[in-house]
Amino acid sequence: MNILLTGGAGFIGSHVVRGLEASGHSCVVYDNLCKGHRAAVEGTTLIEADVADKPALVDAMRTHKIDAVIHLAAFIEAGESVVKPEKYFQNNTIIGLTLLEAMRECGVKRLVFSSTAAVYGTPKRIPIEETDRLEPINPYGSSKLCVELMLQGYAAAYDMGFVALRYFNVAGCHPSGEIGEDHSPETHLIPLILQVALGKRDSIKIFGDDYDTPDGTCVRDYIHVCDLADAHVLAAGAIEPGCVKVYNLGNGKGFSVREVIETCREVTGHAIPAEDSPRRPGDPSQLVASSKKAIAELKWAPKFPDLKTIVQHAWNWYQSHPSGYKD
Repeated sequence: MNILLTGGAGFIGSHVVRGLEASGHSCVVYDNLCKGHRAAVEGTTLIEADVADKPALVDAMRTHKIDAVIHLAAFIEAGESVVKPEKYFQNNTIIGLTLLEAMRECGVKRLVFSSTAAVYGTPKRIPIEETDRLEPINPYGSSKLCVELMLQGYAAAYDMGFVALRYFNVAGCHPSGEIGEDHSPETHLIPLILQVALGKRDSIKIFGDDYDTPDGTCVRDYIHVCDLADAHVLAAGAIEPGCVKVYNLGNGKGFSVREVIETCREVTGHAIPAEDSPRRPGDPSQLVASSKKAIAELKWAPKFPDLKTIVQHAWNWYQSHPSGYKD
């Protein structure tokens, strides 16, 4: 298939491109490069444009005879969304509608949507299943849920087919060390911890130590970015007209912030000082996935479920690219 990837030059997108191309698909990356990196998708067609630009989207789809879209372009910081909700509804929700309209105009009827575990809010049970209540507690989760609801309407009205993938905490880097995670500013836990080991930070902050968890810190389910990429390849082949399929993507096991810090200490051999800080707004105490549905229906099989391996692959990238793609 000819696949257009919005946000394809970002951390997740660049790994999805690798997976798709290895499976024989032709990729076109569509990215405004506000967060992505040209170097992450060298050798792949790159259109530098914004998803808000509908004429540019239409031109890209028609010029490259696009069969399906993987929509990865979004702002993703839950904490920031609490204080800047307009930024998230504008960029995540409204451009989602722009993309759907561009697809409809071009007759492109298949899309894989990058959703999030944040649509569940504070879960009532662990692990979380796809049928559990959707009640986001921050605008980031709400902005993604709005798009999921739009997919339902477009599938029913226009016979379009969608797969929504609800990510849990994506981490790690490509085992080759050629591409990896490079955000500015960085807000993800594992890269921030590894920056301490690299000498770029004095310590790592732990936001909240009084949650209802075994050690009082937040618990999250970490999934290797290459396993996530594999799920996108499978999802692209599972789209059915007039249907919306939804899948959780995680490893089904949660690790607390303190446990992640300890694993990073083990991998890097660095002491990694930590300091307790107040809770951040919009952070649920636990998010752990049940991915049984993806395993059963997509035949998805994670290759790197072990947290130590996830951290090791990330550490390999940061050691060779301490300043990210600038190196």
